[in-house]
Amino acid sequence: MEIIVAGGGLVGLVAGAVLRAQQHDVTVLERAPEIRAAGAGIGLWPNALAVLDTLHIGAAVREMGSTIETWFFDSRGTRVRAPGFTDADHTFSLIPRAPLNTLLAEAVGADCIRLGAGVSAHTEHTDRVEVHLDTGETLTADLLIGADGVHSAVRAGMLPGTSALDHVGHHAWRAVVPAGGEPPEGTVLTIGENRTRGGYARIGDGHTMWMINQFDSAPLSGTKREQALARVGDLTASGWQDELVGMIERTPEDVIIHNQIKYVPPLPRWNSDRVVLIGDAAHGLSPHIAAGGTLGIEDVGVLRTSLAGQPDLATALDSFASQRIPRFQEVERHARNVEQAADTAQFAQRYAGFSHWMRTTAPGAGNHPAVRHNGTDDGTVSRDQTRRTQRAGARGRAGRG
Repeated sequence: MEIIVAGGGLVGLVAGAVLRAQQHDVTVLERAPEIRAAGAGIGLWPNALAVLDTLHIGAAVREMGSTIETWFFDSRGTRVRAPGFTDADHTFSLIPRAPLNTLLAEAVGADCIRLGAGVSAHTEHTDRVEVHLDTGETLTADLLIGADGVHSAVRAGMLPGTSALDHVGHHAWRAVVPAGGEPPEGTVLTIGENRTRGGYARIGDGHTMWMINQFDSAPLSGTKREQALARVGDLTASGWQDELVGMIERTPEDVIIHNQIKYVPPLPRWNSDRVVLIGDAAHGLSPHIAAGGTLGIEDVGVLRTSLAGQPDLATALDSFASQRIPRFQEVERHARNVEQAADTAQFAQRYAGFSHWMRTTAPGAGNHPAVRHNGTDDGTVSRDQTRRTQRAGARGRAGRG
């Protein structure tokens, strides 16, 4: 089958590599003149690494990153974890984006990637889909995969009026800097005052990534560094996090990445007969739960299985969406609960519940309903709502994390 993947970011490259390994004729289209990373580092959970293992690159990905043992802190440095959860519910891999994208591009193959070729529109026919490029060229394929992010042109063509929206008041700042004297185990995440969260973690190869985000932020002023430093005070008390302050102060202004967080509005569907949305194009998420990359890579694994297991393309795409939309609806519920956590203890409880649910209900993990912890619905584990319909839509808040 001839497949065009719109978007050469993380999820588009994984899709290209996985579907090429499935013996499809794949072309990945990337608007930029080179494969480059949007962001500093990305957290990948075992769900995502299992898909990369099928490409025989999982070990290399693990090697380039760091294993993060998640702890949460209050603004005085008190360390917190929710009771009733295991170490596995607090572990993920933090991978630097640039070398990861380079490795994925190599897995796809240079001959299957077209740079400087952005998708502007598409026209779907019963026997093919025409993909119109912003260069004026038109390509033809059996299947178009929209992996072109929260500002997806593929989504705009299939579902007009679904442009990404601002998560008003939600901003994030982050950067990767050479490791200094900070403890290598990092602080992962401090739940501070004024709905501010942040911390740092070693990201491998002698580098550390720092991050700050704030919900309900006042209007911004000053440089990116000044904006970040103005908020780091919400995370510190009695000398706690002095290392974070120092990292921000020594980060060059042009290295700091700032995002007004976006989200993808509720979608009535994720596919037609010959077009399908994956990753942020379908379900852009806020980076505060560090799951967007993993969910997008999960999409690729489920799409691969659906294409191999169904008698025709339209049925395969319907099968894909009918599995993914209910899962994402539950992700969105967890994300909202984590965002609204009132303090560090509640955040730790809700995040661990989400992490446990993500691990135990992942595609290929048996998809058994996860048990609730402590008999509550306080953002802990709930049953996967598999009976929701494909048309019910999904809502998610998105940055590039």
